[in-house]
Amino acid sequence: MARKAAWDGASDLSRQRHIAYQENPFRTILSCAPTMYEEIWTAGKCMYKLEPVLADGGELIIYAPHISEVCVTHGRVIEEVGYHCRDYFLKQWDKFKYYPWGVLAHSAHVRGLGTYENGVETPRARVTLATRIPPEKCRKINLGYRDPNTIRVADYAHREDEGILAVPKAGETLFRLKNPPAWAKEEG
Repeated sequence: MARKAAWDGASDLSRQRHIAYQENPFRTILSCAPTMYEEIWTAGKCMYKLEPVLADGGELIIYAPHISEVCVTHGRVIEEVGYHCRDYFLKQWDKFKYYPWGVLAHSAHVRGLGTYENGVETPRARVTLATRIPPEKCRKINLGYRDPNTIRVADYAHREDEGILAVPKAGETLFRLKNPPAWAKEEG
């Protein structure tokens, strides 16, 4: 009984300290990856920890001018499969089942929610890299590209009322809506 109480207490404390609750979703999120994330493999959390507060049709920009690699270990495989929503893989499972499942999970987490119907993938939102990864590689892996030199973080800061959110040190805190839409409740 004491173990369960300790676990519940720790869970409640973590929820208070490590989750940032927002009133409304944002149409643009500038997710600033700390330098401790040296490649998209780890900086991907700058997307999936913020996706719950990204509006349908919105754009999340992973701003990481220090990153020049998708992934040293799994980069070749990621370039082969690209970044896609979960249903893209599941509805074509015979094509993808022999790829490393951890890579497929990473791909789907970074790309975010979406659908795949009748051969057409429809992502819920856009994911753009503002890194040193060249535009042609971003296209190849199915992510957007923005020149990081054109971004001034200060231009995105303190504009929450306009639907724009800048997150320094992204990837460390999970963001959630106080009143999430149905799709967010279904995804967990």
